[in-house]
Amino acid sequence: MLRKVLISSALAAGLAAPAMAETTLDYVISNGVVLSVQGFDIPVDYHEDGTYSAVAMGSEIPGTWRVEGTSLCTESSMQPGENCTEYPEGKGPGDSFTVEGAMGPATITINQ
Repeated sequence: MLRKVLISSALAAGLAAPAMAETTLDYVISNGVVLSVQGFDIPVDYHEDGTYSAVAMGSEIPGTWRVEGTSLCTESSMQPGENCTEYPEGKGPGDSFTVEGAMGPATITINQ
């Protein structure tokens, strides 16, 4: 009986799905970013409830976000109407990369 339990447990462990690797957007959402656009560095923090907060020129800018595939879709009072931006794969904390957004090219740096 004990042998059957051990064999069953070993089989179940072997069939368990491996842990999913985090994507660029996972790191963006969990760590936040600094968005550099048109000479401004804008810190952005994403919240689990689908909202975000950014600070630009001393003002807080609230907004909403959602992920669609490899794109981050956002909307705020400063940027009415949803805008989806594709993010490259394979980026993590400390990495910087350029995306093409509604305000033109922007550099994204994922916070450590």
